This record gives sequence, structure tokens and C-alpha cells, in this order.
Amino acid sequence: MRLLIVEDEKRLADALARGLAAEGFAVDVAHDGAAGLDRAVAHDYDLIVLDVMLPRLNGYRVCARLRAAGDDTPILMLTAKDGEYDEAEGLDTGADDYLTKPFSYVVLLARIRALLRRRTRGGSPAIVLGDLTVDQAARRVTRGGTEVELTAKEFAVLEQLAVNAGRVVSKQQIIEHVWDFAYDGDPNIVEVYISALRRKLDAPFGRRSITTVRGAGYRLATDGGAPRTPGGGG
Repeated sequence: MRLLIVEDEKRLADALARGLAAEGFAVDVAHDGAAGLDRAVAHDYDLIVLDVMLPRLNGYRVCARLRAAGDDTPILMLTAKDGEYDEAEGLDTGADDYLTKPFSYVVLLARIRALLRRRTRGGSPAIVLGDLTVDQAARRVTRGGTEVELTAKEFAVLEQLAVNAGRVVSKQQIIEHVWDFAYDGDPNIVEVYISALRRKLDAPFGRRSITTVRGAGYRLATDGGAPRTPGGGG
């Protein structure tokens, strides 16, 4: 899932970005309100972490403009102020939740996951594809009731395929949602993670759930994958 952090305290923004990236999120950062608004309008985000006291355009105005444009992306507002007035103003402009600085990173992460859980698939955190279950809230995957251990990046790649099950997802789409727009490494890194997912999700269970669509990308089966046939490939 892709998050946008709009925070002018660069050390805080960078620390949050590193922490959330380690949790498997793709994270973009903007350091002023105008830049944050531009990014939010230009790109599709799953959630925005928005500071209130920003240069050029404050967080209240950014939030109000996004809502006025019909953008319903969940917004978690951060404020250094502590008072009912600030909370009310943030929520009145369309924010979904708020945190007062200083805050615990654990609490921030819990709030982010709660907002994403509300948004994802009508509030259900689990995507069920046959006997394959991808629990987005718990970041947990099971196949036929057996838990499959994945790294944060492996989970993020699978999650992107799962929310688009039955549709072809290109390498570029996966990179943008799992890494970030600034990623300039080898796009074939996606193949490494697809191979890892096949090795963990399919091979031990005799399944074939991820299909390579030549020249287009990858598709995850809506039924969790058919049994593998002898000699069957990607």
C-alpha cells in the first residue's frame, strides 16, 4: 500500500518513512502543504499522514481542498497543538483521525492500520481467494489454514496482486505500490519477489496461483490457484 507523508520536520518525516517502509508500505514524502497537495492530486494513495502546521499551505487547507475535489483518501492529521478546537477543526475539514505530537510510533502505526482496515474491501481486512487468505490488518497469509511466513516486501507484492486478483498487474504498478515513485533500480527485482512467492505459496501446496502474462505483468488467480500439473511453468 502507498502512503504519503506531508511533514515539514524533515528528521521526523524521514524517520516515519523509514519505519513505515520497513513495515512493507511504499512511502512518499512532501515537506510543505502545496507540494503535498500536488502529490495527493497527481497520484493514488491509500492513506495520507498530514501535519497541520505546514509552510505554504497548512494541513487544514490541504485536507479541505482534497475533500472538495471528491478525494476520499483516509487522512491522519498530526498536530503539535493540544486542544479540542484543533481536533474539531481537523475533523470538520474532512480528516479521518488525528494524533497530537509527540506521539508513539506504535500508536501511529496502529491508527494507520485501523484507517486502512476501514477502507479496504468495505472494512474487511482479509482477502480470501479459494484456500489462500491475505489478512491485510494482521499482515498474515495462510494457505489451507497453514500460515505462510513472508517478509514485509513479499507481503506487499502479494497484497498488490491480491487486491487486483484476476487482473494483470504490471511490474511498474508493483514497483510504484511496493517501493516508491523515485525507485530507479532494476525493475527485474519484481521477478525475484514473484519467484519467492511461488516458492512459498505454491510449491509446498502443489498450486499454481501466480501467472506470468508475457510482456504485461502478473495475475493472481481468484480461486487461489489450480493444482500444478507435472512440468507446468510460470
